Amino acid sequence: MRKGNIYTVYFRRKRDGFTNYRRRLKILTSNKPRMVVRKSLKNIQANIVEYNKNGDIVKVTCHSTILKKLGWNYGTGNLPAAYLVGFMLGEKAKAANFKDAVLDMGINKSVKGSRVYAVLAGALDAGLKVPCGENILPDKDRLSGKHIAAYAQKLKEGESLKKQFGSYIKSNADPGNIAKNFEEVKEKIKNSIVVKNG
Repeated sequence: MRKGNIYTVYFRRKRDGFTNYRRRLKILTSNKPRMVVRKSLKNIQANIVEYNKNGDIVKVTCHSTILKKLGWNYGTGNLPAAYLVGFMLGEKAKAANFKDAVLDMGINKSVKGSRVYAVLAGALDAGLKVPCGENILPDKDRLSGKHIAAYAQKLKEGESLKKQFGSYIKSNADPGNIAKNFEEVKEKIKNSIVVKNG
């Protein structure tokens, strides 16, 4: 409720809840490229972005839908897919001569072991230097999808398995093989970036 004659009209992106300008200013004062991570229910996107007074410039970009072309048979919005997007971004960033960055998670809340931090873990494993605490990253078993395989094994061949993993079963993807597929796609990412830029 307004009190007095002075009323401040905030920037549209602040009013709409798209940008936290205080957080953005803190990130920009680092004078480093930003690793921007955005997520939806079904997809993950990560970019290396540089600040410009006329508008941010995207230098490197990765989207989880690209994983399908590399042989990823599972969901593109889960934790292993987030890690693979981060790993791909890290490899592409190295090829484009980016050595370090700062994480920009936008308006997402910081949740230990979340998909945003899975992307960060992938970028770190690819060799990109991003300051963070080790305790916020998901553990290796979750990143590779072993927890998904274990849950599928627990459900076994009943109706519960079909209900929980119906989309995987329709596309002939066995939830028990997700960790194996994860390693195959990770290797393909590593090789494709080297071939493309080497």
